Parts: sequence; structure tokens; C-alpha cells
Amino acid sequence: MSTTSLPSTTIEMVDLKTQYQNIKSEIDTAVQTVIDEASFINGAIVKEFAANLATYLHAKHVIPCANGTDAIQIAFMALELQPGDEIICPAFTYAATIEVAKLLHLRPIYVDIDPHTFNIDTKAIEAVITPKTKAIIPVHLFGQSANMEIVMQIANKYKLYVIEDTAQAIGADYTFSDGTTAKAGTIGHIGTTSFFPSKNLGCYGDGGAIFTNDHVLAEKLRVITDHGQTKKYHFEKIGVNSRLDSMQAAILNVKLKYLHQYTEARQKAAAIYDAAFCNLTNLQIPYRDPASSHVFHQYTLRTNGIERDTIIEKLKNKNIPCMVYYPKPMHVQPAYLDSDFPEGAFPHSEQASEKVFSLPMHTELTPQMQQYIIDSLLEICNS
Repeated sequence: MSTTSLPSTTIEMVDLKTQYQNIKSEIDTAVQTVIDEASFINGAIVKEFAANLATYLHAKHVIPCANGTDAIQIAFMALELQPGDEIICPAFTYAATIEVAKLLHLRPIYVDIDPHTFNIDTKAIEAVITPKTKAIIPVHLFGQSANMEIVMQIANKYKLYVIEDTAQAIGADYTFSDGTTAKAGTIGHIGTTSFFPSKNLGCYGDGGAIFTNDHVLAEKLRVITDHGQTKKYHFEKIGVNSRLDSMQAAILNVKLKYLHQYTEARQKAAAIYDAAFCNLTNLQIPYRDPASSHVFHQYTLRTNGIERDTIIEKLKNKNIPCMVYYPKPMHVQPAYLDSDFPEGAFPHSEQASEKVFSLPMHTELTPQMQQYIIDSLLEICNS
């Protein structure tokens, strides 16, 4: 039996309420300032947040937008991708990466993942490049960067664009073989992120941003986010209405100050999980790519010879939430079927969908909560 008693506070996958309470006065002041100024769209705070995030990322341009899915769509539009153009993407990812490609009549070309990192398998990319290929979308899954050195080498060789989906890895550092480093999302031609509330840097609604170091692309991205206007009522391009509102920018501007602290808290919690589970033969702890830091948007375990659904059910019976990211890879999802990518085409993606599950991971995990989770999972795995 578990030796640790059930914590008095409910264990959450992400505890946004406690996180808010810890910075309540700053958040409340920031929100009230927006209300007092009554500049709710494109207020000064939006530009301030964009500048502060650019400084944090060492990016030349940050363009806020309404959400992370819009960020990917706007990136496609700024690169002037055309119907029928092919984009290479991992089969194991969230739908947002793929759905805007389909909406713009682009063709997703799936490749398998590296079974250790869950990120795109760079060894599989070149084999699927055709004359129609225009871009690669590495998704930095669960909190660590894809192998961006190889991705960029391939992109440069074939003159392809690279759009980094950084929704789960903001703040992760990637180290190149020459020792230089860069933040995930700032290495390719365009980076995108989401500020969905549960993200490592999340607002209290929807929000997103786009990063680039290319001045020409930056101007295109800005214009597209605001209906295609170069100035008021002058429409040079087809655009969209995708703006980060001032309230969310004010919240994010406060939370950005704590992002490094939040990352360290997640990494500390992950290290405690690692130490507890590393000797289990029926669970595999998250792999650490030596080229990337890990910011642990999720702490994701892989089962080995033990039934995942049984573990999840037993944990839930102990009031411990857990999630499966993701129960089906994209190539077998009904909305995204393609006869060129049948079931069985990507064994690592399919195996991951059958074996992975994620434990609670957030900045407010108390030692008692985490010990209760650890003791409970050890009891299940050793029984």
C-alpha cells in the first residue's frame, strides 16, 4: 500500500488556480490597468509584451496573434504556400499542426517519430521530399526541441522553409554541434507558439505568437494578422483577424517574468519523478536529448509490458489524474486519412499512441502531492 496519504489539496494535471494566487496582485493590477486605459485591442501592452518576449527568445521579431493554430496558418500564408504544396510533419502530434494545412489545401506528408524523443525522425525526411515539397514542420513535442541542426541542413539542401511548432517547448534551449545555442522556435524561418492556459507560458484565454529573424517575413506576418492591412483601410494582402487582445498580453507580460522560475520548477519535479521511476522495468522515463534542454510541458512515460489503461484507471481511483497525448496518430484520424499513409506506416508513432501516458506536471506540485503520485504508481507497477 502507498505510504503517503492523499494530499488535502486536489491534484490537478495543471494547477492554474494556485499559480494565479501566487501572482494575484500583479495579475490583478495588470488587468485593471488595461480596463482603466480602455485600450482592449492592440494596446501598448501588446507591443510591450512582444518586445519582452523577443528579448527573452533572442528573436528579432515577435508578432502576437489570437491563438497557436492561427500562428501556423499565418506562417503558411506569409510563405505564400499554394494549394497542392506539400509540407513534411510528424504523424504523432496534435491536430492543430495539420488542420490549417488541410484548410489551405496543402498536403501533409507524414513521417515517423524518433521513438526516444517523440520528435520528428530526421532520418525519414529526405526520403519523402518531392518537387512539391515546400516546408518542414518540426513539432517540439512535450518540451524539448527536435533535432534542428539536421532539419536545417536538409532544408538548406533542398531549399525548403522550416516552421517550428513551439507550442509545447517555449524556453527550451537547443545546442548545435559547434556549441552555439538558440531558443526553440527561433532557428527555422518561422516559429509559432500557443498561449493556451495550460501551456508553460499561458494566458487566461486564447493567445499565440509568431517569431522570425527575417525582416521581410515579419512585415508580411504583421500585415496578415490584421486583415491584410498595410495601414488602416489599405488592404495589400488577403489577411485574417488574429490579434492578441490587450488583457491577455497584460497577463502574459506578468507571467513571462516567471517563465524561467516555472521552467526550473518543472525540471526539478521531472528529476524527482526520474529518480523514483528510473529502475522500473515496465516503465520508461522521458529521454533527454543532449542537444536540447527539456522544459517539461508534459512528463510522459512509456509502458513496457504493462497495460497502460490499467495504470490510468488505478491512478484515477487514487484521485491522480493522467492524460494520453495522443491516443491516435494523425495518419489514422478519420479527418486526415491519406491512402499513401495507411495504418502501420509509422510504427513508432502508433506504438507511442498505445503506450504513452502523462503524469501531473506543473509549477505548483507540492512535495506531498508528488510523493503520493510516486508511491501510488510504484505500488501499481510493482504489484
